[in-house]
Amino acid sequence: MDTQEAIANRILQLCKERGLTPNGLSYLAGVPQATIKSILNGESKNPGTVTIKKLCDGLEITLGEFFSTSEFDSLEQAIK
Repeated sequence: MDTQEAIANRILQLCKERGLTPNGLSYLAGVPQATIKSILNGESKNPGTVTIKKLCDGLEITLGEFFSTSEFDSLEQAIK
């Protein structure tokens, strides 16, 4: 799994926990639906920190809470 997949999975997990659709999250976070769709579909290879922060604000969590999962902890360092 790569970072992009981990981010998409985390967004879906948080939406499910809160009974939200990605469109509902879009409304709460003030992030365009197309942006969330591109992240979830793997089209956005590097979602920006500002976008993720807006999503966290909409979900009422911190960036730390967003990234504090075993999925992110187990990611290998990307060397390019």
